[in-house]
Amino acid sequence: MARPHPRPGILEIAAYVAGEKALPGFAEPIVLASNESALGPSPAALAAARDALARMHRYPDPGTRALNAALAAQFDLDPGWIICGSGSESLIEILCLTYAGPGDEVLFPEFSFPMYPIMSRAVGATPVTATAPGYTADVDALLAGVTERTRLVFVANPNNPTGTWIDRTALARLVAGLPEHVLLVLDCAYAEYAGAPAYDDGMHFVREHPGRIVVLRTFSKLYALAALRVGWMYADPQTIDYLMRAREVFPVSIPGEAAAIAALADADHVRRSIGHNDHWRPWLAAGLERLGIQTLPSAGNFVLARLPGAMRAADDALRERGIIVRPIGPLEGLRITVGTEAENRAVIDALAAWCNKKGRLEDRAAQAGVRRST
Repeated sequence: MARPHPRPGILEIAAYVAGEKALPGFAEPIVLASNESALGPSPAALAAARDALARMHRYPDPGTRALNAALAAQFDLDPGWIICGSGSESLIEILCLTYAGPGDEVLFPEFSFPMYPIMSRAVGATPVTATAPGYTADVDALLAGVTERTRLVFVANPNNPTGTWIDRTALARLVAGLPEHVLLVLDCAYAEYAGAPAYDDGMHFVREHPGRIVVLRTFSKLYALAALRVGWMYADPQTIDYLMRAREVFPVSIPGEAAAIAALADADHVRRSIGHNDHWRPWLAAGLERLGIQTLPSAGNFVLARLPGAMRAADDALRERGIIVRPIGPLEGLRITVGTEAENRAVIDALAAWCNKKGRLEDRAAQAGVRRST
């Protein structure tokens, strides 16, 4: 039967697959696959969202003026330099729609967020990958990858799924080295977790180089509003004017905006959430290292455990205990979200049992080999 066909290039896109939430045989599995907040949202944000439901018959404010004002007050910004969206990915989409198309290139480091190549292909542009030695964005590789066709450069800092990051010196060198026809997009979804003194969220570069740099932020991670889909971008007013022409009319729901404003105001919950991550992320990494499992240095709310040749077996071992993490095939590893204390201990216990079983099987195989040789 004849039917309309998608335009060329669409079928080349590998659709994004989100982290699993359900596991057969487990009514309430431990879900550590999507870098969600271990402590959940602020009680004040929950209450604000509930109260806002009474206005669900009304359209939201397309300009998100109240949220822009709250963000401006929180981070000492001009509200006219803020644009909100339905999570960070909607902002990635409108950046690609606005700045890239057929014949253009979109550059990003390897081992980056999959939405960069997906959105690039969706608008007809060509995604280009720069090498990332040590699983970290490399300034020299990015600058070498820029051509006259490059329109956007995406750098997640800290990066997802590796957790690695570049410091302010490297970031300043990248900013200085990019030509004027390129827009640098700093995706800082995990910025609140990056507490190292050398970390730079890039906001000042937006002011210093208007029209050449934007910064993405989100309420999905630290603020635990993933289900409400609230993201924001810091950019100069002219760039925002361009983006508004491609953005959906009502990007943030009324409950989403109300919850985001309340979440910003709950400083105690923010401190508890950061403190929890500061304690349990290194604890989780150290526990994995004691088992002989290499981890990458992470500045996010997750740890990447590298398991060359054994990723699937380790994942199966966790799933047998009702634990869902995120396999990252190109890295031969498992991305494990920092969970509650009980969840983190369950991960280490499950992998310890797997390592012990694996060791016993290897010992038996070695012993059998010795017997056969004699």
